[in-house]
Amino acid sequence: MSFENVIKQATIPVDGFVLRPLQRSDAGPISLYAADERVARATTSIPHPLPPGSTESLIARALAADRTEDIWAIDSSDDQSEVLGVIGLKRMDREQSEIGYWVAPLLWNNGIASKAVEAIVGANPQACRTIFGSVFQDNPASARVLTNAGFSYIGDAEAFSVARDATVPTWTYLKKMD
Repeated sequence: MSFENVIKQATIPVDGFVLRPLQRSDAGPISLYAADERVARATTSIPHPLPPGSTESLIARALAADRTEDIWAIDSSDDQSEVLGVIGLKRMDREQSEIGYWVAPLLWNNGIASKAVEAIVGANPQACRTIFGSVFQDNPASARVLTNAGFSYIGDAEAFSVARDATVPTWTYLKKMD
């Protein structure tokens, strides 16, 4: 791992918190929240129950020099140690990225996810021309996060959820940056 690479991922200030690159010490709080079945079932990639070492693996991938996704901790503290959730941008081809996010359940419906998505869109740290997002159709709150940030609905699709062990209907959204 190159410490220099971690610095290159932007830290993005947001009103009330900061989006910062993951660090190894985030493993505990991320594991605590990701192990919650409600969080896992709202994502495509988090298994439930959460296997030992999976959070450490996520952090190692996030810190890798050859990573394909930038992942930020949503952090409310001044000393950068209070993780509220995670937000990421996965690089695609043709200057496109896909956004994904989750927030700790005790903080749902208080605007944190909306502020984090708006901050990522505003900063556009990967210099994207287009950002895509998709949410499970049984999660309209996450759909509102995207539409509130200026994403437009472009259609229905399906995605596999590891936690649900099933293919789940999704709504897909797009934000043109130019």
